[in-house]
Amino acid sequence: MTDRLEHHRRRLAACGQDHLLRFWSRLDQRQQAALLDDLDQVDLDRCLPLIDTLVRVRPAPVLPRHIEPAEILPAEADAARAPVYARAREVGARAVAEGRVAAFTVAGGQGTRLGFDGPKGAFPISVVRDAPLFQLFAEFLLGVERRYGRRPRWYIMTSPSNHAETLAFFERHGYFGLAAEDVMMFSQAQMPAFLPDGRIALAEPHRVALSPDGHGGSLWALAAGGALRDMRERGIEQISYFQVDNPLVRPIDPLFIGLHIGTGSEMSSKAVVKADDTERVGNFAVADGRLCVIEYSDLPDELARARTPAGQRLFDAGSIAVHLLSRAFVERLTQPGSGVALPWHRADKKTQVVDEDGRIVTPATPNVVKLEMFVFDAIPLAHNPLVLYTRRDEEFSPVKNADGVDSPATTRRDLNRRAARWLEQCNVCVPRDPAGEPAARIEISPRFALDPDDLRTRLSGEPLTIRPGDSLLLA
Repeated sequence: MTDRLEHHRRRLAACGQDHLLRFWSRLDQRQQAALLDDLDQVDLDRCLPLIDTLVRVRPAPVLPRHIEPAEILPAEADAARAPVYARAREVGARAVAEGRVAAFTVAGGQGTRLGFDGPKGAFPISVVRDAPLFQLFAEFLLGVERRYGRRPRWYIMTSPSNHAETLAFFERHGYFGLAAEDVMMFSQAQMPAFLPDGRIALAEPHRVALSPDGHGGSLWALAAGGALRDMRERGIEQISYFQVDNPLVRPIDPLFIGLHIGTGSEMSSKAVVKADDTERVGNFAVADGRLCVIEYSDLPDELARARTPAGQRLFDAGSIAVHLLSRAFVERLTQPGSGVALPWHRADKKTQVVDEDGRIVTPATPNVVKLEMFVFDAIPLAHNPLVLYTRRDEEFSPVKNADGVDSPATTRRDLNRRAARWLEQCNVCVPRDPAGEPAARIEISPRFALDPDDLRTRLSGEPLTIRPGDSLLLA
């Protein structure tokens, strides 16, 4: 421990961050070891250059000179595109069947905002069984295996705060029917929180205030965690990226995969029509000639509210954090010495810190600066990126808040609505209340059916009868 302490003492003193050790003499041996472990995670070469430009000053958003709407492929093919979409589905299905596509879930968050003590992926969300998010994704991959004959490999990015808990959760539940060797977990890197004067904050006298480096850091975590090497050895060429909080997502989508492969795209994305002008989602746009995502907070109000001559919203494509990336593209971005980096973004947050005397302070207003990378900032670096519209009611209902918008209540409602709609498309009568909502609780496991066409082939025997107040599980 002495050698580690001296190593950190020297490097912290050299950059004016030696306050991180000011309570050392008060700590017991266990606390000292915890502090040294935290300091091992602080990459000063990465952090220090950002202090003067993002921490001590608040940079004004720098907008591109020319911002135009992006061209978005429609969710449903018209007559002209129908053959293209049909061919894309074949290409995508073959890629899945040949094991060239993997699922990648970004799952570093905790369920704190949901009032849940544990990894967010362990949060129970399904309509009838209360199955957790992780289980629904695992069952989707099992459904893919049933339909296409190949089980996609699943990569899960955790964070240091929830890695052990996530692994234990999977082990406790037998990997939800998957083989343990089909799932690879690895943790993302962390960044320290900074006080406004540029000093790294302590959360406790023996703990550095650390947090994940943002979903953009997932690309570097793929490299550092050995996932890219594992993919290369297994012949995996495409990475299907999605975040853990959206149970309506299609982790493996042959149409999306086929369009991505067929156009030679290095990074493709899905979009939904925005719910309103200022919905809190990123906006797909072409900025100075390059496809990108502009954050809702950075898009000028006049552009957010702009209309076409026909009265349609000009910037109407909202990002839902669903992407396909070629493995070769991620390897190029993360190659040591490549000189490629995603920009850092500043966020002012409230977090527990200690004062000069080592007393813990819980603030009422933002008191630290956190720095994050965003994965969508890789889009302008990709060759031939494309965006595909999808229907919100089919693929996007994230669970983020304890109540209100994007809450467990709205997500379960949307899962129930989708299940009812699929059954009706299969000529099953679903009772509805006077407001038009399903009058029964319905859950269709993705292991049973992946979409309405799949469901139609799976329903056999006596016709389903659903009565008001029923709970129906198709698993």
